[in-house]
Amino acid sequence: MRHHALGRTGLFVSELCLGTMTFGGGTEGIWSKIGALQQAEADALVGQSIDAGINFIDTADVYASGLSEEITGQALRNLKVPRESVVIATKVFGETGPGANARGASRGHIMDGVKASLKRLQLDHIDLYQIHGFDPATPIEETVRALDQLVRHGHVRYVGVSNWAAWQIVKALGIAERLGLSRFESLQAYYTVAGRDLERELVPMLRSEGLGLMVWSPLAGGLLSGKYGRDQQGEAGSRRIAFDFPPVDKDRAYDAIDAMRPIAEAHKVSVAQVALAWLLAQPQVTSVIVGAKRPEQLADNLGATKLTLSADELAKIDAVSKLPPEYPGWMFERQGEARRKQLGESGR
Repeated sequence: MRHHALGRTGLFVSELCLGTMTFGGGTEGIWSKIGALQQAEADALVGQSIDAGINFIDTADVYASGLSEEITGQALRNLKVPRESVVIATKVFGETGPGANARGASRGHIMDGVKASLKRLQLDHIDLYQIHGFDPATPIEETVRALDQLVRHGHVRYVGVSNWAAWQIVKALGIAERLGLSRFESLQAYYTVAGRDLERELVPMLRSEGLGLMVWSPLAGGLLSGKYGRDQQGEAGSRRIAFDFPPVDKDRAYDAIDAMRPIAEAHKVSVAQVALAWLLAQPQVTSVIVGAKRPEQLADNLGATKLTLSADELAKIDAVSKLPPEYPGWMFERQGEARRKQLGESGR
């Protein structure tokens, strides 16, 4: 299990991160379709992850209405995991109550949210606190100032963001730099071989500004597990059938699956491992979040860290999954050719 620095920080996180969205889902609503693992089952998965070298765990205050955080915190206690050996990430933004201010990225909701998360997790600090979505009702400066206050008070070590556009993140970084405030160090975003949209604007921004990338739903909600294809629609009750999310261009996804199957067979691994290994080979990826309902499912995901795809295999997957050119990208490619050649000749 390799470890990478998170953004421009000195904090190192494992290349796989345990996602806890499957913890505590109950019997109704969206979370029941994703997973409903209770304490003993969650303890087993957390222990399995730590034994495999994972030191990074991600949750959110809205997962199972806070129960995911509770189960995660209790699992760390039950397993007697030393606090300094794990990096705990959680998120704030979603609706946590009936009031008009029980949602969003306002100072009030952030301050209320961190207190509630710390209590549920049974921790005295959160390593990475992330804004879960963009709030059109709150000025970005208010959000950045509130997060900086949490860092200064020691409730939070680092701050990040999830599901924001490149221009929104850059605006927040500019505000933080201008005012001397804590900056976003990471982006948590959707990225798969079947959904490479963030390569247009977000990946160049991450490289330019030195942010880390945490990938959520790396198997596109199970679509890239190997159980699906043009002539396969998965098992009854599977997550993708019960909850068709995230949105995916199915034709492109099936093209990618068709390309990955022979690669998986050649390596004697699952299609899921190939899809994860492709992500782990992308230089912009810091950590890939994997969630599981069963130990054997988690074990298969963990196996991706031992799979190295050849340049030829990566090229074959890239060829069927790459994005079609769009403006201004194709103009950058055309107009910048001479200058890129000069850079190459100079050895820079």
